[in-house]
Order: sequence, then C-alpha cells, then structure tokens
Amino acid sequence: MKNTALTSTHEALGAKMVPFAGYNMPVSYEGVNVEHETVRNTLGVFDVSHMGEFLISGPNALGLIQNVTSNDASKLTVGKAQYSCLPNETGGIVDDLIVYRIKEEQYLLVVNASNIQKDWDHISTYNSEFNAEMRDLSEGYSLLAIQGPKAVEAMQSLTSVDLAEIKFYNFVVADFAGIEHIIISATGYTGSGGFEIYCKNEEVKQVWDKVFEAGAEYGIKPIGLAARDTLRLEMGYCLYGNDINDETSPFEAGLGWITKFTKDFVNSAALAKEKEHGPERKLIAFELDDRGIPRHDYDIVDGQGKKIGVVTSGTMSPSMGKGIGLGYVPIIFSEIGSKIHIQIRKKAVAATVVKLPFYKKQ
Repeated sequence: MKNTALTSTHEALGAKMVPFAGYNMPVSYEGVNVEHETVRNTLGVFDVSHMGEFLISGPNALGLIQNVTSNDASKLTVGKAQYSCLPNETGGIVDDLIVYRIKEEQYLLVVNASNIQKDWDHISTYNSEFNAEMRDLSEGYSLLAIQGPKAVEAMQSLTSVDLAEIKFYNFVVADFAGIEHIIISATGYTGSGGFEIYCKNEEVKQVWDKVFEAGAEYGIKPIGLAARDTLRLEMGYCLYGNDINDETSPFEAGLGWITKFTKDFVNSAALAKEKEHGPERKLIAFELDDRGIPRHDYDIVDGQGKKIGVVTSGTMSPSMGKGIGLGYVPIIFSEIGSKIHIQIRKKAVAATVVKLPFYKKQ
C-alpha cells in the first residue's frame, strides 16, 4: 500500500484511513455529512495525490492526444484545461481524464489513480506512431483540491495572481503558499467551486500548512474521500469503475458532449455510428420517492418487478435528505419523469428519473 506525502499528517488529524486504488487514503475525519456540508457552505481540502499525471511533450504531442482522447484538444490554448475520455477499441472507455495545455508543445494528462498503469500502456501503444515524449510524473507530484464557495477569498493571500480572474477549467502556473511554479487550476469534483493545486511531494506539506493557516478564519477543514463521493454524486459526475468502464460507451454515459468527430481518434468510426443510431441503454439519474438508500449494484426493476438495469452509484444525499443514484436502463425507461423501482433488499422502492444535477446551488 502506497502512502501520499501527507499520510502522517492525516493520521495526526485523526483521519480514518482506508486502502483506495493502491494508496492509504483518508476516507473521513469528522464524518461524511459534516464534511460534505463544509464543502457546500464554506471550505474544505482534499488530498487527492493518488491521481496520476502524465507529461506529453514535443511537436507530435497534440497529434498523440488527439488520437487517444475523445474531445478536441486542438481547441485548447495555453492555460486552458479540458475534460475528456480515452475510448478503447471496443466501444468502451479506458478512463476519463483532464487535459491541460501547459505550453505550446506540452500537455499534462491527469488520470484516475486505479488506472495509471493501464492508461500509460494504452497511450504508449499509440505513441509508436507519434513518438511524443511521455513522462509519468505520478510518483513525484501531489494534488490538493481546495473546494467550496470561500476558496477564492480564503486563498487570495497565498498568491500574487487574482484568483477571481481564473475562470472554470482555466489554470495558471504561479507562486502559491511561498513556492514558485505551482499549477493553480479552477477545477474540481464537487460542484462547489474552488481550485486544484499541483505541486511536488517535497512542497506539499508547506502548501497544506499555509492553506490551513489562510483558511482558518473561514472554517476550513480537511475532507475525506467519502464526502468527495457524495459531493460528486449530487452533481452527477461519473466515477470510473462505477458509472463508466471498459464496457460503457461515452454516448450511453451521457458523455457525447466530450466526443467530437472533428477529428479521427481510437474507435471513432464505430462511435459515430452509435451516435447516429442512438445507444440502446442510457445512464440515468433518479431520486427515490420513498425512504431508502440506493447502493452500487442494486437492481433497477420495472413496475412488475422485472430487472431492467443496475445502480452504478447511490447514496443518501446530505444536501437534499433523500436517496439519489445513477444507473443504466434501456432507452424506453430513460425519459425525465419516468417511474422505476430500486430493489432494496426485499422491497422495490419507487423512484423517478430526474435531470442532473441533483444539487442546485441555493
């Protein structure tokens, strides 16, 4: 089990540590509901240093990225980031990721922790044609997600750049917490605003300490992975391994918006046909009409109790106080307002298909 550079810090703070994607990670400190509300209302910090980072450089870097990702990376200018996915050869998804354009011929790909080796191997296979320079920086870099509505105000004293000027999915390389050349990215997985900070492992303890000093008057707290999951689910953000995987297509998963046919990419011809005909099943969002908590792998059934699908993510929403979830069903059950049931133990609990996000800012 690998540790992040902050593992001893989390343990000293009393975090409950669990194995996650090969790392020893903090799942909670005070409890998921308290931590969730902290991020929604004020400010929280996640250590997500288990994520992977690949640096792709050289004259053919863009060519490689265009070939392996579904979104159109040619639209990126320096200082912009883009959500994308790596399609596989059989209609599914190798991983979802964020692509950052660092310099004219240099890109940073941020991938999921559990897929680092798989993604590296997949991209490397296609790089034989492009010969771009590939470096895996995952072991040497840390990532902090500073999330919540108070992020700009609380963190402004730590940098010379105007944080309010960094638009969503834009970033700067600047001074932060007394260290030069830090990536400050206006991205996150919570739907409550904030930044993601990329720095070297040897720098992250100083960054963590300064962030907590600057955020003290705003009620800043450390947040674990359990609240990260409830926060992302309230927004309807996909989690790789649950809502998307090697067998789910971007169109089934509602990710057609990051699948651009302005270029050729891995399996693009087959995906273009799927777009034309429409997928046979779809990832839906649902709310329970009655009490209950939907969980991953629970059956979705119709009014007669016949299985029609499966829950891929589910929880009791801390913000809304009701059971919410995502799952795949045939297209005929996917319309907003459709009535379905979730099999929770021996009871089929009524649910309604709803539009994302579940959580709307007040």
